Amino acid sequence: MKTAKLIALALLTVLAACSNSNMGTMSFSLTSRPSAALAGGASVPSVATTGDSTVIMLGNDSVIIRSAQLVVRKVELKRIDVATCVAGSGGCEDFETGPKLITLPLGSAVIAQDIAITAPAGTFNALEFEIHKPSSGEDATFIAANPDFATISIRVTGTFSQAGTRSNFTFTSDVDQSQEASLAPPVTVSEGGTVNVTLRVNLSGWFLNAAKTALVDPASANNGQPNQSVVANNIQASFQAFEDDNHDGQPDH
Repeated sequence: MKTAKLIALALLTVLAACSNSNMGTMSFSLTSRPSAALAGGASVPSVATTGDSTVIMLGNDSVIIRSAQLVVRKVELKRIDVATCVAGSGGCEDFETGPKLITLPLGSAVIAQDIAITAPAGTFNALEFEIHKPSSGEDATFIAANPDFATISIRVTGTFSQAGTRSNFTFTSDVDQSQEASLAPPVTVSEGGTVNVTLRVNLSGWFLNAAKTALVDPASANNGQPNQSVVANNIQASFQAFEDDNHDGQPDH
């Protein structure tokens, strides 16, 4: 719900400056499930659900994820049919928000609840955002409301099991970087039409080793630990956006 509100508020901020009367409806969803097209590979993790947790399994090892949260800001929906977008010009290509804490859907939740908003008719080809490490100056209000994220941008908790030996973990990261999730094929919002876009955050690939053949202990990817850069690269490659009008967490095309 928080994620849906984030994107809805961001879009409403932009649309307030728009003079375009040709409007359609766009809704957004969020999923952490892997693509169905990846299933079946020998070294591709399998994903199961139990209660409100997600279980990632590969070989004899598993990662049980009980919570996964990210701080994001500077969300931008790119229009393919607008050459330039200048604030106040009516192009409405760019929009921003301050830092927002989003919680990924886990367990039996396929997608996060979505919210429909009005959007200018046109074709969109990418969703851009920034995974953001809050700073004490400009993000003081956010930090006061979310003190656990005063110096980090990502937090995941759960249990790692290796050959039957289990240990609880808390993984955190202070990564601060821009992300672009391309919409391929692009999504077209027609006047009076409705379209849903889902952003996938593929958690099943976050805690793979560099060779993508085994799971690593998420605690070994914390700052200063041996798998820090491996997992950071995995996270950067884990985002995908696509049209999902039937809200099943998989691309329609």
